[in-house]
Amino acid sequence: MERPGPSEVTGSDASGPDPQLAVTMGFTGFGKKARTFDLEAMFEQTRRTAVERSRKTLEAREKEEEMNREKELRRQNEDIEPTSSGSNVVRDCSKSSPRDTSSSESEETSDSSDDELIGPPLPLKMVEEPVSHMEEEIIGPLPPPPFEEVEEDDDDDGDSEEEDNPVQKIPDSHEITLKHGTKTVSALGLDPSGARLVTGGYDYDVKFWDFAGMDASFKAFRSLQPCECHQIKSLQYSNTGDMILVVSGSSQAKVIDRDGFEVMECIKGDQYIVDMANTKGHTAMLHTGSWHPKIKGEFMTCSNDATVRTWEVENPRKQRSVFKPRTMQGKKVIPTTCTYSRDGNLIAAACQNGSIQIWDRNLTVSQGHLSPLFLEENHLIKTNIMLKYYEGQFPEFSPNLNFSVS
Repeated sequence: MERPGPSEVTGSDASGPDPQLAVTMGFTGFGKKARTFDLEAMFEQTRRTAVERSRKTLEAREKEEEMNREKELRRQNEDIEPTSSGSNVVRDCSKSSPRDTSSSESEETSDSSDDELIGPPLPLKMVEEPVSHMEEEIIGPLPPPPFEEVEEDDDDDGDSEEEDNPVQKIPDSHEITLKHGTKTVSALGLDPSGARLVTGGYDYDVKFWDFAGMDASFKAFRSLQPCECHQIKSLQYSNTGDMILVVSGSSQAKVIDRDGFEVMECIKGDQYIVDMANTKGHTAMLHTGSWHPKIKGEFMTCSNDATVRTWEVENPRKQRSVFKPRTMQGKKVIPTTCTYSRDGNLIAAACQNGSIQIWDRNLTVSQGHLSPLFLEENHLIKTNIMLKYYEGQFPEFSPNLNFSVS
């Protein structure tokens, strides 16, 4: 049996069902033929539609531009029309004037034409009104005084500000600026001999400055953080200048030597004990501290736990004495600053309720409301105050006595 060639198969497919396929396979065909697509014709149709759309959009844009141009021309014509009408009015006025004018009048008109402003003519109201009347009327506020008088007033103000500035009154011959850091400087301490300065701030750093060994860079020769992550609140040299009292935001004060090495650290008290006299140290944040003016190695601190405590450098494990400020009703009050008297026999503390309470230094435990030296005012006495005393003794205050604190 001979097989048909490819030309015969295509001819049978094109004419209809294949009889030979029916004899061999038992059916006449495979159903509908697959649909064929002409890609070149599709691409050509797509290109034509794109070109047509772009042409329409360009025509629409051109129409919009033409409309905008027409609108602008109309606006310009409308602006020109009132100006031309105003010029016609001026011309009519000039025509209505008498014709028997002399040569002088013609010269004046020629001069006026030369002096005319460049641009559109003035409105009718301004043309009709006389110039002298317009000059007499002043619209707006009065003009300022002459420039020289203003400068004199500014000079007077500058002089008054300089007189009120207390820094200008300091009789200094030389001045330098020491750069501690980027944050607030909250504590300063000057050596009794004036050779060294110690500074502390909110950046927890304590820096040492030596004026004798300082070069033109004005840099500190040592920097340290004695209280770790606590802000420095007070720095004070001892009377001999060999130790520095460091008071920070913690509950433990420290004493360092003049080179920055630690000498002692106060012990921390038990915060769960109610009576603060029974604890060995402070239990809350410190405010300030002060050295004894006569006795070497003795200092005191005041804290947010409503106590003032005295310490000895040789005995850091326990305070020497405790003083508890109290109100007239016997309630606790927080001391914000404390100091010794000049002879060192009395201790004074300024409290948050505006009172100044004074105790005898030799007492071990004392409460403020038992002391006869008690003063209370209706204002808040803040830190770093300086108590005025006379001949080394604090005067005895009565509750109704007025006093000054500077």
